[in-house]
Amino acid sequence: MKKMDEMEMDINLKAIKWAWVYTSCFLIIWAIYDRIQIKTWGLAFFLLTTQNFLLMAIKYFLKWKLGKDEK
Repeated sequence: MKKMDEMEMDINLKAIKWAWVYTSCFLIIWAIYDRIQIKTWGLAFFLLTTQNFLLMAIKYFLKWKLGKDEK
Protein backbone atom coordinates (compact mmCIF):
# COMPACT_ATOMS: atom_id res chain seq x y z
CA MET A 1 0.00 0.00 0.00
CA LYS A 2 1.46 3.34 -1.00
CA LYS A 3 1.74 6.27 1.35
CA MET A 4 -0.86 9.02 0.87
CA ASP A 5 0.22 12.48 -0.17
CA GLU A 6 -1.23 15.65 1.38
CA MET A 7 -4.05 15.99 -1.15
CA GLU A 8 -5.21 12.39 -0.69
CA MET A 9 -5.00 12.78 3.09
CA ASP A 10 -7.10 15.96 2.93
CA ILE A 11 -9.71 14.25 0.73
CA ASN A 12 -9.92 11.26 3.10
CA LEU A 13 -10.24 13.48 6.18
CA LYS A 14 -13.05 15.49 4.55
CA ALA A 15 -14.85 12.29 3.55
CA ILE A 16 -14.55 10.92 7.10
CA LYS A 17 -15.83 14.21 8.52
CA TRP A 18 -18.91 14.25 6.27
CA ALA A 19 -19.62 10.56 6.93
CA TRP A 20 -19.48 11.31 10.68
CA VAL A 21 -21.87 14.28 10.25
CA TYR A 22 -24.30 12.10 8.28
CA THR A 23 -24.17 9.31 10.86
CA SER A 24 -24.64 11.73 13.76
CA CYS A 25 -27.63 13.42 12.09
CA PHE A 26 -29.19 10.05 11.29
CA LEU A 27 -28.72 8.85 14.88
CA ILE A 28 -30.17 12.09 16.30
CA ILE A 29 -33.30 11.73 14.16
CA TRP A 30 -33.59 8.05 15.06
CA ALA A 31 -33.15 8.77 18.79
CA ILE A 32 -35.80 11.52 18.72
CA TYR A 33 -38.17 9.23 16.83
CA ASP A 34 -37.63 6.47 19.41
CA ARG A 35 -38.18 8.92 22.26
CA ILE A 36 -41.48 10.16 20.75
CA GLN A 37 -42.85 6.82 19.56
CA ILE A 38 -41.55 4.33 22.13
CA LYS A 39 -41.16 6.78 25.04
CA THR A 40 -37.63 5.55 25.76
CA TRP A 41 -34.08 6.22 24.66
CA GLY A 42 -33.11 3.33 22.41
CA LEU A 43 -30.05 1.95 20.71
CA ALA A 44 -29.64 5.04 18.51
CA PHE A 45 -29.16 7.30 21.54
CA PHE A 46 -26.64 4.87 23.03
CA LEU A 47 -24.69 4.74 19.75
CA LEU A 48 -24.75 8.52 19.39
CA THR A 49 -23.51 9.21 22.90
CA THR A 50 -20.84 6.51 22.92
CA GLN A 51 -19.60 7.51 19.44
CA ASN A 52 -19.15 11.13 20.50
CA PHE A 53 -17.64 10.17 23.87
CA LEU A 54 -15.14 7.93 22.09
CA LEU A 55 -14.29 10.72 19.64
CA MET A 56 -13.63 13.20 22.45
CA ALA A 57 -11.64 10.66 24.50
CA ILE A 58 -9.38 9.72 21.60
CA LYS A 59 -8.79 13.36 20.66
CA TYR A 60 -7.95 14.21 24.28
CA PHE A 61 -5.60 11.23 24.58
CA LEU A 62 -3.78 11.97 21.33
CA LYS A 63 -3.35 15.65 22.26
CA TRP A 64 -2.06 14.60 25.67
CA LYS A 65 0.34 12.08 24.10
CA LEU A 66 1.58 14.65 21.58
CA GLY A 67 2.17 17.18 24.35
CA LYS A 68 3.99 14.55 26.39
CA ASP A 69 6.31 13.66 23.46
CA GLU A 70 7.31 17.30 22.90
CA LYS A 71 8.94 17.60 26.33
